[in-house]
Amino acid sequence: MFLSVRGRATVLTMTVSGLFLALVFVLVLLLARDALMNRTEGTAQRTAERVAYDLLHGASYADALVPRADEAPLMQVIDADGRIVAADPPATGRPPLGRNAIERGELLVSGRSCLPDGSRCVRYFGVRLPGAGPRGGITVIAAEPVPLLGQIWPLPLALAALLAVLLGLIGWWTWRTIGQAFVPVDRIRAGMAEFTVRGLAHRVPVPRTGGEIQRLAETVNRTLERLDEAMSRERRFISDASHDLRNPITGLRTRLEFALDEDDPEEYRETVRAALRDTERLNDIVVDLLELSRLDSRAPVPAERVDLADLARREVRRRTSGPPVATRLEPGAVVEANPVRLARVVGNLLGNAERHAGSRIEVTVARDGGEAVLRVADDGAGVPADARERIFERFARLTDSRRRDPQGTGLGLPIAREIAEIYGGTLRLVDAPAGGLPGAHFEMRLPLAPPPEAP
Repeated sequence: MFLSVRGRATVLTMTVSGLFLALVFVLVLLLARDALMNRTEGTAQRTAERVAYDLLHGASYADALVPRADEAPLMQVIDADGRIVAADPPATGRPPLGRNAIERGELLVSGRSCLPDGSRCVRYFGVRLPGAGPRGGITVIAAEPVPLLGQIWPLPLALAALLAVLLGLIGWWTWRTIGQAFVPVDRIRAGMAEFTVRGLAHRVPVPRTGGEIQRLAETVNRTLERLDEAMSRERRFISDASHDLRNPITGLRTRLEFALDEDDPEEYRETVRAALRDTERLNDIVVDLLELSRLDSRAPVPAERVDLADLARREVRRRTSGPPVATRLEPGAVVEANPVRLARVVGNLLGNAERHAGSRIEVTVARDGGEAVLRVADDGAGVPADARERIFERFARLTDSRRRDPQGTGLGLPIAREIAEIYGGTLRLVDAPAGGLPGAHFEMRLPLAPPPEAP
């Protein structure tokens, strides 16, 4: 229990509080001692002043040295030579108090005196009366016994009990407060423990505390949501990949079985050619799957400064078939990326445009603020509004795409978007501008590379 955060925090708080309260305890005792000493000295001073007043006004020693209520019990009258002239009964037999100071002629005498026989020590105070008594005057001394510990024992006992109770309350309050603070954390932990039963669709409770714990729960739920989406995409991916791989494998197996039974060499060769086409499609799917795996792992690849206009120009020149491609390429649209991956994006977009264009394709490269913009447009039928995001899902293929390219993998556009996002950009299907081609308009935006440093 005490190894938990709650227990350690409580122990630490009680330790610090205990040290502080112990310091308070010592300070209070010191203040109490000083107060008692001041009271003792004050009593002795009042008594000496009263006796001196009575003697100056003609009172006898016997009358003046009678202690009154709340006065010091020990009183002495000492001459200039340090001899006792008179004393009350309790002070009889004690040596002269403050003798050294009296012999030096000091007007005010004060100090502490203890007898070697172990009797109680006293605090004394004296005042010199130069014109009274024998030659050299007299000094009136009054003394009050120093308080014993037994006289004040209820104070430290009561104070210790009070501080112990206070320390216990501090410990209880700390334990309870931290426990209440961790109640939402326990609920989050209990909610996360249910994932094995309820799956990633389950969410942890979010406390409405407005503090760090609420933000923690919200972050956990957002992470779970992303994990749930990733697992859903993974399941769809496996299902689609299995389906897309099964078709060419089934066709390949059927053709090979048919070829075993074929006697005509010409028919045999045609069967082998069809099997080779199925093999090529399998190879295309595997290559795209490997590329997606590398993109998903975010494996580092070397990046360099790439002029998007030059790269688009090279990719367009490589096309030897299909509709004509018109280009408007603004120089200076330089980005920081891997040229092979960017070439694959442009190639995938051009290949998609060739499959759907009627008679014309346009490729545009321009700068827009701090971004480089590549746009590939065709004059085909376009993409329905409700399918603009679905075409970027893995293995997603619209009916028109399956009709125009039965051998396609459905991974070209997802790969292109993954590459654009890796380099801090976007790839999306946008509306055709006024006067533009009526078909699909794919737009990729990448941040411009900073200018090169001067050598």
